[in-house]
Amino acid sequence: MLGFLINDQEKKEMEYIVKRELDEILFDLQDGRIDALVKRAMEDRYKVLFNIFKRVASSKECMKYIRTKTASRRDHI
Repeated sequence: MLGFLINDQEKKEMEYIVKRELDEILFDLQDGRIDALVKRAMEDRYKVLFNIFKRVASSKECMKYIRTKTASRRDHI
């Protein structure tokens, strides 16, 4: 396990950057033109980024980015 210290400004910047990435992934996952294999890689990246996001964002902010199981299944159809 690794750890590092960041100040409030760095925390806010990290939260902002990760939110933008999560928004982009969620948008792209709904694009029917994207291949299922690529979507799988995007889902893996989403999971990693969401775990980072949970460490810096409030619970209220995290709730906005939680994917439901039906959304995940719908992406594969």
